Amino acid sequence: MEVPATQALPHEGRALSVRPARWRRVLRAAPPYLYLLPALACVIFWTYRPLAQTVQLSFYHWDMLPTSAARPAGLDNYRRLLTSPALGRSLWLTVVFILGMVPFTIIVPTFVGLVTRRLRGRTAALYRALVFAPMLVPPVAGAVVWQWLLDPRYGAVDRLLGIDLNWLQRTGPAQLAIIVITGWHVLGFACLIVTAGIAGINDDYTEAAALDGASRGQTTRWITLPLLSPTLLFLALMTILLSAQWSFPVIDNLTQGGPSGATTNIYYFLWETAFQGFAAGSAAAAGVLFFLGFGVLALVLVRLSDRFGVHDN
Repeated sequence: MEVPATQALPHEGRALSVRPARWRRVLRAAPPYLYLLPALACVIFWTYRPLAQTVQLSFYHWDMLPTSAARPAGLDNYRRLLTSPALGRSLWLTVVFILGMVPFTIIVPTFVGLVTRRLRGRTAALYRALVFAPMLVPPVAGAVVWQWLLDPRYGAVDRLLGIDLNWLQRTGPAQLAIIVITGWHVLGFACLIVTAGIAGINDDYTEAAALDGASRGQTTRWITLPLLSPTLLFLALMTILLSAQWSFPVIDNLTQGGPSGATTNIYYFLWETAFQGFAAGSAAAAGVLFFLGFGVLALVLVRLSDRFGVHDN
């Protein structure tokens, strides 16, 4: 039996009504994602695209000259890196540098934050300005000033200490100088983070502890520091993942990785491999290894932060 042209089947009407409803839901949900689209495009273009190109380049030999073509290398770049003494040395120096940065990013800022937490008004503003001032100094300009201060003949540091030491040309002192200069740059940032963390702790806990007869030291030990643990774990994460990167402009302007490689951490090792050794494939392979290593380390630290951090709920 034929159906007249003007008569529609029942299920066709339902399908036509469902489709516009679905499109309306899609159109209503689309605006937030459209707002995110420019930022997402920038992330893909400036982050994930170079990352994919780095992974691809790590399997090739290339001397960075436009007249020479990249040659397939397979896993040869990774094998050479994993057996390279220079890589192991740079990793060890990075660990030493990170440990040396802990006082500047965690211990001293925590002490300063606890001591100055009761400052108010102009005094607090002046303190924050003075502490944060080194962070505003460009690293290159700061390195030039420190180079003059550490000069073995005319430097103020040797005169104040009453010694005659060439800080930047001796193995141990050079590493110590890089740690102190980088720590001086980031100390203000860490202090402000700790101050913000302390300000976010509810005063009711302190008042309740005072009513129970707790001393200031007991309140700090059992209430303030545990509630400050998320902030301190965040600073620990920043120190481990970024402190060696912060030191790059200081090393490049003062020691260039010397003397005898004493200040060549993993980031400067990458730069030397690529732009002094002209081994783009090996540098890309090292970058991939460091990216994976720091990614796993960051994941572990985030898990530890979630597990051991005390949150004010």
